Amino acid sequence: MSEHRRKTPQPQGGGRAAARRAAQQPSGRRAAPSREPVSASPSGSYEEEPPYGGRAAARRAAQRGGRRRGAEGAGAGRGGSGRGEPYKKRLIDYPRQGKYGWRRWVPSWKQTTGLGIAVVGSVMVAGTIAYALVQVPDPNLASKAENNVYYWDDGTQMVATGGEVNRQIIPIEKIPDDMQNAVISAENKTFKDDSGVDPMGIGRALVNMAKGGNTQGGSTITQQYVKNARLGDQSQTLSRKFKELFISMKVGTEMEKPAIMAGYLNTSYYGRGAFGIQAAARTYYGKDASELNASECALLATLLKGATYYDPAGQTSIDPNATAAANTERATKRWTWILDEMVKDGHLDAAERAKYTKFPMPDGFKKNTEQGGQIGYLVDLAKAYFVNNNTRGITADDLSRGGFEIHTTFNKKKVEQLKTAVEKVYDANIDPKKRPKTDTHVQFGGASVEPSTGKIIAIYGGEDATKHFTNNADQTGAQVGSTFKPFVLAAAMQDGVRDPADGTRTPVSPDKTIYNGDNKLKIKNYDGSIWTNEEDKEWLQVNDGDKSYGPIDLRYAMQESANSPFVQLGMDVGIPQVRDAAISAGLLNSSLAQSNVPSFSIGISDPSAIRMAGAYGTFASSGKQRDPYSVTKVFQSGKSVYEHETKVKSAFDPAVADNVTDVLKTVVEKGTGKNARLPGREVAGKTGTTDGNKSAWFVGYTPQLSTAIDMYRMDDDATNKNREFLKMFGTGGQDKIHGASFPSEIWHDYMAEALKGQEAVKFPEPEPIGSAWYGGGTSPSPTPSETPSETPSETPSETPSETPSETPSETPSSSESCNRPFGCGNGGGNGGNGNGGNGNGGPGGETGDPPPSSSESTDNGGIFGGPGG
Repeated sequence: MSEHRRKTPQPQGGGRAAARRAAQQPSGRRAAPSREPVSASPSGSYEEEPPYGGRAAARRAAQRGGRRRGAEGAGAGRGGSGRGEPYKKRLIDYPRQGKYGWRRWVPSWKQTTGLGIAVVGSVMVAGTIAYALVQVPDPNLASKAENNVYYWDDGTQMVATGGEVNRQIIPIEKIPDDMQNAVISAENKTFKDDSGVDPMGIGRALVNMAKGGNTQGGSTITQQYVKNARLGDQSQTLSRKFKELFISMKVGTEMEKPAIMAGYLNTSYYGRGAFGIQAAARTYYGKDASELNASECALLATLLKGATYYDPAGQTSIDPNATAAANTERATKRWTWILDEMVKDGHLDAAERAKYTKFPMPDGFKKNTEQGGQIGYLVDLAKAYFVNNNTRGITADDLSRGGFEIHTTFNKKKVEQLKTAVEKVYDANIDPKKRPKTDTHVQFGGASVEPSTGKIIAIYGGEDATKHFTNNADQTGAQVGSTFKPFVLAAAMQDGVRDPADGTRTPVSPDKTIYNGDNKLKIKNYDGSIWTNEEDKEWLQVNDGDKSYGPIDLRYAMQESANSPFVQLGMDVGIPQVRDAAISAGLLNSSLAQSNVPSFSIGISDPSAIRMAGAYGTFASSGKQRDPYSVTKVFQSGKSVYEHETKVKSAFDPAVADNVTDVLKTVVEKGTGKNARLPGREVAGKTGTTDGNKSAWFVGYTPQLSTAIDMYRMDDDATNKNREFLKMFGTGGQDKIHGASFPSEIWHDYMAEALKGQEAVKFPEPEPIGSAWYGGGTSPSPTPSETPSETPSETPSETPSETPSETPSETPSSSESCNRPFGCGNGGGNGGNGNGGNGNGGPGGETGDPPPSSSESTDNGGIFGGPGG
């Protein structure tokens, strides 16, 4: 028989019994010697014959023994360790004994079931306790909202104000059915039948919270009532949501639906400080709630979606996009929808609905007398800043419920000084009775910002916050005119002008860069081609007073506020680069004109006085930009909910910012800003007047303070859809209003007082910057169209050609045939020393600054090219 088929020898000495005995041996211990003889070894020792199956079989036998019932040996029974020792009994057998590998960590079905029962039981017990402890809200207690307290920068109280209109709780019998049905159709169609809790809405809120989004929306009227009533805690937290859930469940169980509806309508916020339907009816329509018709009820129900964006009067103090026009459009659409839904739901007869075709425009906005003068503007500004910058989801509605301490940056003394300076100029010059056609609707605005911190120290928002509701220190739509030119200069020094030949950039020098200052200058693209709009019309830039300056350097152009050099400079740098420079300085992109037209460089944008003061402050701090802010810290119920953190950005190289400042010093010392000079102090600033004389500005700064003053004429009735800026020719008895007149006078009077007693700090000495450059093209005798406008269009093309011609006409006129700025010769000479002959190899010499007088611009030894001498 082949040895491959030979049977394995049977174990000697006991068979299966021996295997059992071997299995019972403790691990790691040698078994007793077998009685059978063993072969001799050279050493004389002997070894045990392995049991049947070897050690692996012994281990398997041991495992089987551990699972057998009964005690076949020590530790072999159930619950044993398998090593001759019994298992220790535990309350929770985890990790599981008697299991090996991953099985030790998998809970048994009994453990899983027990754990589930325990969790469910705990939740039920906790829920029962929570349900028993929460209380149904009392609308009478909810009506007693706390005040918000605003503080000056020195910590003294400015004003304590909560809801500007007191709540008045009224019974459900005095609330019209139309009002009740309007909110049911708009917000909770199942209100009369539901349990008061919307599980899907809660789920959405929790998901949104987990994603870091808004937790509001999708709640039942019952849940919204509970939220309204919990004035002391408006935080957007998970624990608050669970509390509201249990309260809502209890309210839905213990309160009747009419009582819930009354509670909701009596505690809801309708905007303008109106809490409750009775206050809302009086605030918006001047009548009791019981007198409201279905149309008015639908409008008030519309406001519950958010008065900031649905109040027809506008809420631009909170959000510039919440204008009266935009809000009215939104409110009209929702008002229409609610009335239609009421018909669908059977709450309003179709014939009755057909009567309401005209939007029920509410009364104008009114403020409480406690916010008269400048206080209302300061409160609105601080409120808007906090709402738009806090990270806790605290809304304008939450803030209006009160209970907050808001610490502001406003300095009481400087606010009064700015107000006094404006009133002094107004009273001395503006007389609506004497000059009704020119002096009515005159508005002034102003803001003062600390460059080193960004703090808004003072603002002037208008005559009185209870009479004039637009904050003139904020964005009003008034164009800034020539006060925009410093951003063009900064872009030209930072990014450089483009070479017509290859587009490479060269930073300019305020004193070595020369541009044509002629009136009616034909504006070109940087490559020398004539700029035209989509209608193929050219742009002829005029200067104020139709004055021509001839070739001038940029410092003199800024000093005299010549338009044509800066319009052409902007084209050579690139309008996108100019826009970026303005944004880097601190202006908001939303306030800047978005079209890349030539006039962009001379201020067709409308940033606020606050932002203009802050942006000039960037130059004052050598290029370090800090956003203006009005709130330092906020507390709610004694706990901090906000603290300002200043972020400093590097907007410009210090050499760029300091050179802009140096040029603006020249404007005040020698140019259009002379009225702003402060004896013993260095002042930098710029005047601004817009096309059509519809606004005038002066923006200036010292190292310690940057202030912007604006002036314009506009009907202050925010409900007037046809509001427009009015011309100021003849206003104040002057032929034309310039930034050099009333705005600079106000600036001077305020700054003289505001800086009194402070050290006269000097600006940094500017480093040399830029290279000589001769930009744009001359047009001393332009060939205008047959009927050129004496002034450029007030509304230039919004969509200019995106790709100007790369190849000008092959045979252009002499004034357009060369990319050199002031004409070309035919040879390659030195020009500047009078030795160049008819040079075409470059501009004339670079010796000396060009004279400011246009009469001298062509007789200077060929400085600008052309014949020598």
